[in-house]
Amino acid sequence: MLDYLNTLLFGLYPYLAGSVFLIGSLVRFDHGQYTWKTGSSQLLSKRRLRLGSNLFHIGVLVIFFGHLVGLLTPHWAYAWMITPGHKQIMAIVVGGIAGVMCLAGGLILLHRRLFDPRVRASSSVADITILSLLMVQVTLGLLTIAFAVHHLDGSVMLQLAEWAQSIVFFRGDAAAHLSEVGVIYKLHIFVGLTIILVFPFTRLVHVWSAPLWYVGRRYQLVRRRA
Repeated sequence: MLDYLNTLLFGLYPYLAGSVFLIGSLVRFDHGQYTWKTGSSQLLSKRRLRLGSNLFHIGVLVIFFGHLVGLLTPHWAYAWMITPGHKQIMAIVVGGIAGVMCLAGGLILLHRRLFDPRVRASSSVADITILSLLMVQVTLGLLTIAFAVHHLDGSVMLQLAEWAQSIVFFRGDAAAHLSEVGVIYKLHIFVGLTIILVFPFTRLVHVWSAPLWYVGRRYQLVRRRA
């Protein structure tokens, strides 16, 4: 029974979540472009928005790219430069700082959405649900640090990386890599996959439209009225 559940959640569920993520995003872009936005509430209330938003987004970006590189980089690609143990310590330190930033910023934003009357009135159930889910995910990620410090050899990190690479490269033995991994890691992965699953139905779709060209744009020339 446990083997079946492990295969279902970590062998099949990732492909279901990924399929909904891609197809759902395409369908929403094609049929619901007027909903393809963040639904900014800045005009309603600027209180604590800048602090919370900056902390949250900086933390999320560091966590996202840290996971992307950490999980999908083959062991042989960095073995000559750094050991799995040292890589794990670096991930704990950098991920821990980014996680605290993301959690602090996210809680500020969540509190604002729940208790600022004007912002709450313009917030949908999906807005509050996805932000709450992200906070649960970040909390689980920070909790994994408490377990990771007891095995600093990087062995669990290698198992997680093998699972992620098996999923991405369509190997058939993905779930087997998580059979002996702790429950906290499995919860973290499951919630992460669930966020990917619901992604197309939330404001998170604005990530696809990130204005990266802003970095290289020219300065705006602003002239004061006489």
